[in-house]
Amino acid sequence: MSIKERLETLRQELPEGTKLIAVSKYHTEAEVMEAYDVGQRLFGENRVQELLPKEEHLPKDIEWHLIGTLQRNKVKYVVPFVSMIHSIDSLRLLQEVEKQCVRLGRETLPVLLQIHISGEETKHGFTEDELQESLQSGEIEGLQHAQICGLMGMAALTDDMSVVEGQFAHLQELFQSLKEGAFKESPHFSELSMGMTHDYPLALKHGATYIRVGSGIFS
Repeated sequence: MSIKERLETLRQELPEGTKLIAVSKYHTEAEVMEAYDVGQRLFGENRVQELLPKEEHLPKDIEWHLIGTLQRNKVKYVVPFVSMIHSIDSLRLLQEVEKQCVRLGRETLPVLLQIHISGEETKHGFTEDELQESLQSGEIEGLQHAQICGLMGMAALTDDMSVVEGQFAHLQELFQSLKEGAFKESPHFSELSMGMTHDYPLALKHGATYIRVGSGIFS
């Protein structure tokens, strides 16, 4: 199947309100343009050093989403143009985004809090205890520019789909709890980013508003 055919198949599976991020890491600008030419505008990159040249060379109406681990010293490079950062995995990183928004004159930058749901050491994110501590500290309430729009999670890399589904269900429960609790006054807290090529159907079942698909489009 071509990139166009894979995209068309995916789009037919998406519920209304769910957005598809084409994960273009390791793929060429020409491949991105194949997807762009059939209407795809949301693209995700894991690494700042790959994202920067693509942003420079490719059409300016692309909405770039940073979905991989972000080092604090790289924040300043993406703040001017990214549409959303999905991978805010610590309070310190969130504060750095806020600082760079002020420094670079960006009014608001949508971000998602990455929650560590997989139990795997190779994955990042807030534990639920760390998230509660950050919320209770009052540090998050004072943010003026880093706009928290929801949660992101990555399930365990396993063939046992019951494990994956349990992790997505748990993240959905946490999202709803925060939406009705700590973020009940925030109209922006509405996004749940979870699901990749191998597990996105389960993510859709549990309320994902963003899915992040790479090899399912560009393989």
